[in-house]
Amino acid sequence: MTPAAAMPDFRYRAFISYSHRDQSWADWLHKALETYAIPKRLVGQATAAGVIPRRLAPVFRDREELASATDLGRKVNEALAQSGNLVVICSPHAASSRWVNEEVLAFKRLGRGERIFCLIVDGEPNAGDTPGQAARECFAPALRHALDADGQPGAQRCEPIAADARAGRDGKANAKLKLIAGLLDLDYDRLKQRELKRRHRRMAALTTLALVVTAITTTLAIAALFARHAAVVARNDAERRQKQAEDLVDFMLGDLNDKLRQVSRLDILAAVDDRAMIYFHSLPTADVTDEALAQRAKALEKIGSVRLDQGQLAAALASFEAAAEISAALAAKAPANTARQLAYAQILSFVGMTHWNQGRLDAAQQGFESARTVLQRARPQAADLLPWQYQQEMIENDIGHVLEARGRLDEATGHYRNALALSEKLVAARPDKTEWALELGGAHNNLGKLALMRGDLATAIAEYAADDAIETTLAARAPGDNEQRDNMLVVRAILGRTLALAGDLETGTRDLQQAVDIAAQLAKVDPANASFQERLAQYSSQLARLRRLGGDLPAARALTAQSLPILLALTRQDPADIGKQREFAEAQLEQAAQSLAGGQAEAARQQAQSALGILAPLSARQPDDRATLLATAQAKLVLAAASGNAQTALPLRSDALDAIHAVKDGADDPRLRALQVEALLALGRKAEARAALQPLWGSGYRDAALLNLLQRERIDYPVNAAFRQKLLAATATNTRP
Repeated sequence: MTPAAAMPDFRYRAFISYSHRDQSWADWLHKALETYAIPKRLVGQATAAGVIPRRLAPVFRDREELASATDLGRKVNEALAQSGNLVVICSPHAASSRWVNEEVLAFKRLGRGERIFCLIVDGEPNAGDTPGQAARECFAPALRHALDADGQPGAQRCEPIAADARAGRDGKANAKLKLIAGLLDLDYDRLKQRELKRRHRRMAALTTLALVVTAITTTLAIAALFARHAAVVARNDAERRQKQAEDLVDFMLGDLNDKLRQVSRLDILAAVDDRAMIYFHSLPTADVTDEALAQRAKALEKIGSVRLDQGQLAAALASFEAAAEISAALAAKAPANTARQLAYAQILSFVGMTHWNQGRLDAAQQGFESARTVLQRARPQAADLLPWQYQQEMIENDIGHVLEARGRLDEATGHYRNALALSEKLVAARPDKTEWALELGGAHNNLGKLALMRGDLATAIAEYAADDAIETTLAARAPGDNEQRDNMLVVRAILGRTLALAGDLETGTRDLQQAVDIAAQLAKVDPANASFQERLAQYSSQLARLRRLGGDLPAARALTAQSLPILLALTRQDPADIGKQREFAEAQLEQAAQSLAGGQAEAARQQAQSALGILAPLSARQPDDRATLLATAQAKLVLAAASGNAQTALPLRSDALDAIHAVKDGADDPRLRALQVEALLALGRKAEARAALQPLWGSGYRDAALLNLLQRERIDYPVNAAFRQKLLAATATNTRP
C-alpha cells in the first residue's frame, strides 16, 4: 500500500479550533492556509498525508455557538469527522475554553490524535505544572493527556506537535510553514528551502520590474517634487489633528471622568467612555501606537469600573480582562517602564476584586497575587516610590479581604496592618492626596472589623471612629463630591451599628439614620447607580432593627418595606453578586423579627425560611464568611422561634449552636456569643448560657436584643464600668471635625 492510499479522502484539509477571543489569529491562519500556493515541484508527490495538492483549501473555521460542553452540534461533529487534520490555536483563552477542549477530545476519539497540530500564539506550554502560573497555560487539558480506554483524558501525558508564532520564537512566517509541513507530512527544512527558492525567483522578477518602473518614475519625479510640499503640509495637519484627538481622549478618561464620578453620574460616565472606545476602533491599524493602546486599556478599565458601580459584574469583568490583555502586552514590551507596570497591576487588582464580589475566592486571590508579582518586578525601577507604595497598599488590603473571607483572621490582620503602615507613609508624604487618605481610612476600618470579630469592641469602635473622622474631613473638603459622601455614609453606618452593640442605641440609631438620609439623596441624583441603591436598602434594613429594638415597630416596618424591593431588584439584576444576595436575606430576617414582635408567627416562619433558602448556598460556598455565618445562625433561631413546635425548633437551635462552636478563628466575636446565649437559653441550658455571658460582659457588649432577652429570663447583666472607661480613652482622639 502506498503512503497516499493510507490516507482517506476528507472534505476539509483541516479544522481550525480556537477560542473566539483569538478571532484575529483564526482569521489570519485561515487565510494563510487557504491562500498558500504549494511549490510546484512538490505538487503531486505522495506522502503519508496523501497526494500533495496545489492548495490546502478548504479549511473549516467557523463553528456554531455550542449548547453544552458535551454537545458539539451536528455541524461541528460532521466537520471534525470530515477533516484530515485538526489545528488548535493555543493560548490561555483556548486552554480555558470548554469548546476547544471538547473539539480536541472529539478528534482524538475519531482515532486521529496524531493529526493534531498546535499553533502557540500566547501563554506558555505546560505552565499549569508550575505553581502560580496556571493562568499562563496555553494547552487545553485534552492536548496534554492521552485518552484512556473509555475515551477520557487519562494520567499519561503527551506532548502535542506545536509551531510557535510568538515574537522571539518561530514567528508567524516560520510557524505557518511548520504547520503546512505537518499537514502535508513534509520535512520542514525541505519546504522552507523550496519557499526560499521561490522567494528568490520572485525577487529577481521584481528587480527587473523595478528597473522598468524606475525609468518611468524618473520622468514623474519632477512633478512629484511640486506635490511633495503639499503632502508634507497635509501630513503635519493630520498629525496635529490626531494629537488633538488624543489630548481630548486623555481629558475624557482623566479629568472629565473624575469630575463625573464625583457627582455620581454613571450614565454620562458610561457614554463618555463608550465614545472613547468608538474613537479607538475608528483608528487605522497603522495609527495604533503604544500610546493609543494604553489609552484603550485605560478606557476599558474605566468602563469596567462604571459597570461595577452599576452592579453589572459580568460586564465589568469582561472590560477588566480586555484591559488586562492590552496592558499585559504593553508591560511586557517595556519592563523598565514603571508606569506601565503599575497600570497593569491595577487592572489585575480590578479583575481580582470583581471575582471577590462574585464569591470566587480562588480566582480573586489569583488576580491579587498576580498583581503583587507584577509590582515586585517593578519595585527596583521605581524612582518615585509613592505610586508604587499606593498600589502595594491596595493589594495588601485586597489579599486581606480574601483571607478574611476564608476565616484566616490572623493572616488577614498581617496584611491589613501592612496596608495601614503603607497608607500612613503615603498620607504623611502627601496630605493633600484624597485617594491616599481614603486608603488610610479603609485600613482603620478593616482593623476595626477584625477587632470586633475578636471581641475587642473598644478597639473596633476606635478604629471605625478614626475612619469616620477621615471620611468626614474629606467630605467637608469637597462638599460637591458625591462619591466621597458615599464613602462617608458607609463608615457612619458601620460606626453606628457598632456603637449600638456597645449599648449606645441612641447614637447608633442617629448615625444609621444619617447614613440612610445621605444614601436616599444620592440615589435620587443617580438612580442607575447600584451602589447607592444598595446602600439605601442595606442601611434602611439595619436602621429598622434599631428602631424595632427601640420600641418603634411601625418605623421599622416602613424601613424594611423600603429596603426589600430594592434588594430584590438588585439580586435579579446580577445574581452572581453574593454580597447583595446576603443583604437581601438579612432584610428578610429583619422582616421576620418584626413579624414575631407583632405576633405574626406564620409570616415570620415563611420569611425566615425564605432567608435560609438564600443563605444556604452562600454558606456552602463560603462557610467561613462571618456575615454569612451570623445571618445563617440568626435565621435558624428566628425560624425555630416562629415554628411553635418543639420538635421542629430543637434541631434548628442545635444546628445554629454547632455552627457557632465550630468557629476557630474569631470565636470571641460578641455577635456570635450573643447568638450562642440565645440558643442555649432556648434549649433550657441556662447554666451554660450564664457561662457564655462572662466574655460578653467583659467585651462591653450590650446590644438591645441581648438585654431584652436577659430581662425576660431575669438574668442580671450590669454595666461594665471598666469597659466604659476603656472606650472613652480609645475614642478620645478620634472625633469628627
